[in-house]
Amino acid sequence: MKQRRFESRFLCADLVRVDWVTGAREPRRVEGVLEDISAAGGCIQVEEPIPPGALIAISAGEAWLSGCVTYCVYQEDGYFVGIHFAEDAKWSPVTFEPQHLTNLSALSHRAD
Repeated sequence: MKQRRFESRFLCADLVRVDWVTGAREPRRVEGVLEDISAAGGCIQVEEPIPPGALIAISAGEAWLSGCVTYCVYQEDGYFVGIHFAEDAKWSPVTFEPQHLTNLSALSHRAD
């Protein structure tokens, strides 16, 4: 059964710090680009793979979000990593507003 997203997804472009722990319990930190975001999750692009199931935190300035990696796929320029945010770390534009935020729902309504 196909899962359907009920929250609005926003395209964005913002540099973020990405922290996670490897299987050997080693902390890792890289910079990445936040590609899209919604209340429940987001996608970042990084230069190295982050395994599905890894606990992850992304931050920009004082704002941070945490969750679990749902997928990691290599595409041309890097690894695209999907994140499902933790229940206590849901995103909203009030807590963190990425640069270049574009509402996909609004664009699709204009095309109708």
